[in-house]
Amino acid sequence: MSTKQEPLTPRQKYGKELRLRRMAAGMTQETLSEIVVCSPTLISHWEAGRRLPSTEDARRIDLALGTDGFFERWLEDLDPPFAHYFGVVAELEQEATEIRQYGGSLIPGLLQTKAYSRAVFEAYRPNHCAEELDELVVSRAKRGLLLDRPSAPETWVLLDEGALRRHIGGPQVMAEQLRKVADMADAGRVRLHVLPLASGAHALLEGMVYLLSFADAAPLAYIEGLQNGRLLDDPALVKACHCSYTLALSDAASRQESLELVTTIAEEHEHAYRRAQNRRQRGSDRVA
Repeated sequence: MSTKQEPLTPRQKYGKELRLRRMAAGMTQETLSEIVVCSPTLISHWEAGRRLPSTEDARRIDLALGTDGFFERWLEDLDPPFAHYFGVVAELEQEATEIRQYGGSLIPGLLQTKAYSRAVFEAYRPNHCAEELDELVVSRAKRGLLLDRPSAPETWVLLDEGALRRHIGGPQVMAEQLRKVADMADAGRVRLHVLPLASGAHALLEGMVYLLSFADAAPLAYIEGLQNGRLLDDPALVKACHCSYTLALSDAASRQESLELVTTIAEEHEHAYRRAQNRRQRGSDRVA
């Protein structure tokens, strides 16, 4: 009995064409990697459609294979709707079997509501337009669908209490956002832990880290700062990031305590929203 084959994704088509052109040129992955100046493993990832080359790498591929800019031009059509330093991570998380996220100042993107995402994107851009924000919000929401899949990766979320209390988008947006986090944790879709402010210094205090594990590849770590991010594949650095995450996790509240804290702070945001509504209503009554 034959099974229906899934259609190739655009990245897989790119990788398949790269493999065909490489073989037609009589090159092995090792030979091409020497010319492109990368590892044979990276060539393998490109050909499998798991990753995309950078513009500079695509340019070197075209020179090596004599394809006259073919792969560089095609790459432009595959450009993901993410910051250039995050595009690879967005691809890799689709293949991950386990994800461990830390949110120090923000709720991680995979868990964000549309209203919360929009408020974050507005803050990043001094001159924004509604259409641009709409596209960014939609792209982030699509990433979040990863956690709805039957084969969703095992997901750990470690949040600093500061991320729960920061008023992003106002109290109504925050209440909705924290209710979503609590619902996901209560349903078992994510393993949630919170680092209370009272816990003081912890191992992840200085930065954001995102850990990805895979069934058939070595784990990776991604760290991000202002307008930049870096994907780490060096085993020693990845191990150090996992160690920092584990240390911070040891300072966090228990799963049940964390869920209760998120719910309590969501209620505080809801109360703040109702108080603001009541003040506005009283002001309107006085004007009338």
